[in-house]
Amino acid sequence: MTFYEITPKDRELIQAALDVLAKNFDDGVYLHTVGAAIRTKAGKVYAGVNCDGIHGSCAEYVAMGMAISAGEREFDTVVAVHEKATNCLLAPCGNCRQMLIEYCPEIKVILNDDEGRPIKVGIKDLLPFAWKPVDCSAEA
Repeated sequence: MTFYEITPKDRELIQAALDVLAKNFDDGVYLHTVGAAIRTKAGKVYAGVNCDGIHGSCAEYVAMGMAISAGEREFDTVVAVHEKATNCLLAPCGNCRQMLIEYCPEIKVILNDDEGRPIKVGIKDLLPFAWKPVDCSAEA
């Protein structure tokens, strides 16, 4: 597993995720309890909160959707937060890991290691042997 340095820009990304969560947190309703922020390779940041419900969307999906809707296609780093989590950092769920590896297989993810220390790793380290679309045009 490769570990990347957490930079001042990464700390700004974490703060952007915390800010969007603080603006939208639904105490007692629990529809918006996680914030996420994604940084493009050009340095632009998009943030979103989860939308809970019977078929809810994780905050990472919402942030990615915001970025893609704005025309972005190249991504650098993503983070998800909850104000009461260790270091406020959450690991992406399995669904989000799969989405991230399909949209941006080189993206870095900020999360906590097993001892609660903040780390930054590549998405491929979080989802080895990920499902990939089958290339039906290639010969076996």
